[in-house]
Parts: sequence; C-alpha cells; structure tokens
Amino acid sequence: MLKIPALALAIGYGLVLWLFSAWRLKRQMDQTSTPLDDPRLAPVLARMAKVLEVERIRVNVHEVEPVNGLAAPDGRIFLTRGFLRKLDSGAVTPDELASVVAHELGHVALGHARRRLIDFSGQNAIRVVLAGVLGRIIPGVGIWIANAVASLVAARLSRQDEYEADAYASALLVKAGIGTAPQKALFSKLEKLSGLGGNGAPAWLMSHPKTEERIAAIEGLERKWGIEGP
Repeated sequence: MLKIPALALAIGYGLVLWLFSAWRLKRQMDQTSTPLDDPRLAPVLARMAKVLEVERIRVNVHEVEPVNGLAAPDGRIFLTRGFLRKLDSGAVTPDELASVVAHELGHVALGHARRRLIDFSGQNAIRVVLAGVLGRIIPGVGIWIANAVASLVAARLSRQDEYEADAYASALLVKAGIGTAPQKALFSKLEKLSGLGGNGAPAWLMSHPKTEERIAAIEGLERKWGIEGP
C-alpha cells in the first residue's frame, strides 16, 4: 500500500522541480535574449495592444535558431531569432508572426504557466502511485508503464492548453482587424518552417495538436462568430 507521505513527497518534488526549471529558464532567457525592436511588426502589435488596452506589447528575441515562440512562466513573450529570419526571407509575414505573439499572450492571459505547475506535480504523483502499484504486479515493466501513462497525461493537458491559446489568439486577431487568415496560414507552413516536415512524433504523443485539427478548431470559431473564412 502506498504511504500518504510518499505521495506528498512526490507532489512536493514535482513542485520543486518545476520551480527550479522555471528559474533556470528565466536565467537562460535573461542571458540570451534582447528586446524586439522591428518596424515591420510594430504596427500590427500596436493594433493588438489597442484591443488589450495596454501601451505596448513587449516581445523579446531569444537568440537561438530553431523556429519557435514562447511564453515564459514570468509572463514574458519571446520569439526566436530563427523565426525572425523567416520574416527576413519572406517565408512568413508580419501578420503571421503577430499571430504567434497573440498565441503566446493567450498562454499568459489564461494562466497556463500556473496550471502547468499544478499539472506537473499531479503527473509526478500519478507516476509514483502507478509505479508503486504496477511495480509489484509486473516488476520492471510497471515503472515503464507508469512513466508512459504520466507522459500521455502531460501531452493531453498540453494539447488542451494549445487549443485554448489558439482560441484566445483568434479572438484577439479578429478584434484587432487582422483576422484569423494569418494564423491559419502559419499553421499550414509551420512543420516546414520548423524542419519537422511531417516526421515528428505521433499526434497522440505530441504536446501540440495536429495542424489540421488546430485549423479546424479555428474554422469552428469562425462559424460560431459568423465570420467568413478566406
């Protein structure tokens, strides 16, 4: 029988590990990032800032080459240098890159960083409970199954966060007069931009939903809002 103190220890360990990861990420970002100052993005970001009733949307550039956007646990928004190079080459438009910023703003506004803190601790507790139970029934394999189940739970929760951030971004882009077309266009080319080329992990193991499912969800919002797609 699994002892309650062991379960509490697992949850506490998850909290400490998440907080340490957040601290390490902040330090890394402080060392490798600079404020974004790009006249191509300024007008579209200003339109979103007006909707949000803030003076400006602050975005930082993470000086790494992989194409990505990030909402840090402290609420800061980052675009990678690799993403901006795609803008330089014409592979993405300012509106498409603004849709990435809108998505990351969604993560911040919806409190996903705080939710991840709770989820991570819960997943660690699931891992410990299952490992303790299954380890006695099927020694050796039980721990592997426990880790696999915890990973599946984490992936599913992460995908839900992505759908929510997508919806937030869609609403913000529509209110700013930009529309959802750039958001959908970016999704359609994201695998190629990131270099995955469709060869990533299976959708049910990925932390992000499949591209076509994300686009379908946005089109569902368009119908709900009475917006005609392109």
